[in-house]
Amino acid sequence: MSDPDLTALQSEFTAALAAAKDGASADRVKSDWLGRTGRLRKLTEELGKLSPDQKKIRGKAINDLKLACEAAAEDRLKALASNGAKAAPADAIDVTLPGTSTKLGRRHPIYQTMDEIREIFAKLGFEAAYGPEIETSYYNFEALNIPLDHPAAEPFDTWYLDDPEVASRPYRFLLRSHTSPAQMHIMEARKPPIRVVVPGKVFRTDPADASHLPVFHQLEGLMVDEGVSFADLKGVLAIAMKELFGAKTETRFRPSYFPFTEPSAEVDVSCVLCAGAGCSACKGSGWIEVLGSGMVHPKVLEYAKIDPEKYSGFAFGMGVERIAMLKLGVPDIRHFIRSHPLFLRQW
Repeated sequence: MSDPDLTALQSEFTAALAAAKDGASADRVKSDWLGRTGRLRKLTEELGKLSPDQKKIRGKAINDLKLACEAAAEDRLKALASNGAKAAPADAIDVTLPGTSTKLGRRHPIYQTMDEIREIFAKLGFEAAYGPEIETSYYNFEALNIPLDHPAAEPFDTWYLDDPEVASRPYRFLLRSHTSPAQMHIMEARKPPIRVVVPGKVFRTDPADASHLPVFHQLEGLMVDEGVSFADLKGVLAIAMKELFGAKTETRFRPSYFPFTEPSAEVDVSCVLCAGAGCSACKGSGWIEVLGSGMVHPKVLEYAKIDPEKYSGFAFGMGVERIAMLKLGVPDIRHFIRSHPLFLRQW
């Protein structure tokens, strides 16, 4: 190809190909030059203006240029493809590989259990209420008919705050040891009828072992109205336990003592593992203790400025971790705080 114009075009095309850093860029160069509207196509269209002899010579030169450019383009594309294949593991994404699934988070089993209990009592007309985790000794003990010289009020059983700014006040500040103080706040703020459940964290000085934690969760229940009786308490809890553990669950009330209720009772359910037949979990008795309950003590109503001659009420409280252990078959309460994905992913 001796035509200076065509030689210059070939040099320009070669330079454009060399500047292409990937296959897509090289394809664009090839299309711009050799496509139907490319620069070399326009050269062919101009042949009609030439004489037959000139057309023959010019046409052959243009055809030689096209062949040379096509060969150069194919060589460049192959070279770029080879380089790209070698570099793929480091800087490219193989879109043919299967996707990686994303592991989704989920609600902790303790909060799943708490939500379930709350929903059961919501069906029975109980609304959820909440109280502060930092309490005064008055609400945590005295207002619940627990004297300050009671063993539960001793520093080795309760976390007291050491802040000197609050140490001189009439009532000491502490981390609540149960959710019962919320009952007092609710009764002070509302007039009967009252029907609430209070879920939340509580704090004890217990060392962690298979059945105890220093920080755990409780759910407290309270109902106050005219004519509320122990029969109402039994009916509500019997229904709730059947909803929680299954329709065949039996409920048993045993006399007990709590300073803030009178009379008081521990509540057992037929063993969820052996259905009352007797096993190691229930120690052969067929029953498992799940919560404490009783009629609100008249003194507690008086502290809340509710007339015990007109109103009566019942209260109950349960450990959420204990309920979760029974429902989920968890042998050690400490599993709930270890944040182990294999454990938590089961629910």
